[in-house]
Amino acid sequence: MPPTLASLVHHSALKLTVRAGGDRLDVPVRWAHVSELADPVPYMEGGELLLITALKLDAEDPEAMRRYVRRLAGAGVVGLGFAVGVNYEEIPKALVDAAEEEGLPLLEVPRRTPFLAISKEVSAAMAADQYRAVTAGFAAQRELTRQALTDGPEGLLAALASQVDGWAALYDASGAVVASAPEWAGRRAARFTADVERLRERPAPASAVVGGPGHSDHDDRVELHSLGTGRRPRASLAVGTASTLGTAERYAVHSAIALLTLTTERSRSFQAAEQRIGVAVLRMLLAGEPDHARAVAGDLYGGLLDAPFRVLVADEPASARAHADASPHARASGAADRAGDPLGRLVEVVETAAARSGETVLVVPEGERLVVLAADGGAAVAAAVSYGTALEDARASGSEGEEDDLVVGLSAPAGPIAAAAAYKQAEQALSVARRRGRVLVEHERLAAGSVLPLLADDAVKAFADGLLRALHEHDATGRGDLVASLRAWLSRHGQWDAAAADLGVHRHTLRYRMRRVEEILGRSLDDPDVRMELWLALKATASE
Repeated sequence: MPPTLASLVHHSALKLTVRAGGDRLDVPVRWAHVSELADPVPYMEGGELLLITALKLDAEDPEAMRRYVRRLAGAGVVGLGFAVGVNYEEIPKALVDAAEEEGLPLLEVPRRTPFLAISKEVSAAMAADQYRAVTAGFAAQRELTRQALTDGPEGLLAALASQVDGWAALYDASGAVVASAPEWAGRRAARFTADVERLRERPAPASAVVGGPGHSDHDDRVELHSLGTGRRPRASLAVGTASTLGTAERYAVHSAIALLTLTTERSRSFQAAEQRIGVAVLRMLLAGEPDHARAVAGDLYGGLLDAPFRVLVADEPASARAHADASPHARASGAADRAGDPLGRLVEVVETAAARSGETVLVVPEGERLVVLAADGGAAVAAAVSYGTALEDARASGSEGEEDDLVVGLSAPAGPIAAAAAYKQAEQALSVARRRGRVLVEHERLAAGSVLPLLADDAVKAFADGLLRALHEHDATGRGDLVASLRAWLSRHGQWDAAAADLGVHRHTLRYRMRRVEEILGRSLDDPDVRMELWLALKATASE
């Protein structure tokens, strides 16, 4: 405990006597200050015990003493020590009455007690209190470290909550509560999610104090601290208490921040090594060597390769790529600032969802693209799909931003043996998403639908127009209806009588027209590839 007026009064060597304000002696003393100025207030900071001999005061003037004491109390002075036997043999009644009226403790200092003795006692008591706080802080640091090593973040939070006599919570990169202590603190910590989100927008390290007594929403005084070494924090810590933290509690909080940062921020070298393993595992899977991939992955990705997974391939337009602050390798490892980084934001969404559900994901940068392997039916895949849907909704509402500049293809479920096929599916879905102006396309949805929407591509239409142009020019002269005849013949699978009936012409007339088609196009309708191309061209131009 810091020194108080009561501890000074009870000190046998000082021989201090209380003359006023005896009910306020439990106030902490920050310093003992000697001043004979008539107005020492400009030099006060609050919390001082002011020591005087009234050398320049008219201590017998009641009105002057009331003004003097009132200014001292307003400045935060916690007590007044008056030395008797110097200028006054006893404390003047005017000063005693003024101190009683204002409630300011007034201590009589005997002549044989020098002011220096009082100052030395205050200084020694403060030093002892600081030493106790530092010692307690080191003890708390050892306990927090032990809990972090044995029980992880959960044990560390429990120890921290005990040290500060309050509660503590850990938030992930998305602002969700991932651990808290005591057990009841989770719901309370969730009320500060919006404050954590605002803290994450500030460069790390960052801190904020929210709530407190009298706050409209929260009675706790809550300190928020960002965790991480990058510009964007990967986690945040909240510490809730009923009052301001003391020195020992502050040591405990700072120790927790350091330990949690080490826990949540893996070293750069470890990240690089993990990335290299991920690249090797992916290459082996795509090369058709699942057994070797499992051996290399070990416990790191092994569980992911024992069940069906999805392959996700993500890309961003060159315009967005040119404004990115980091390489895909850095973005995938979380080393870059992910604000305005579409690929980095996607990684954050996927990794956060996987961490919450205890899933394993494989994130590999591939040139300017990103490849992700995630469990089929898991939270990571669901989060990626939801994120893509949200971006498309934002685009439809006209509120698209930098993070909207993203294209993603998602494969159907596959196992390690079919990884190469799944990768190809993801690439195909990515290509379709890019052509259609979509954020995310699932390959399964393409297989379940029709191929006809794919013909809306401008390149396909241009090919169709070029292929059929000569036939359209022929029909424009009024010398026949070759396009309609070709469509009817192809739709009837080359059956002359059925196609002629549909057209209302003789089958010999239809045969003649098909020969003219072959002559004009320079292609044989006996070739199935030619028939296929003509049919798709007719479908592509049908809506024009």
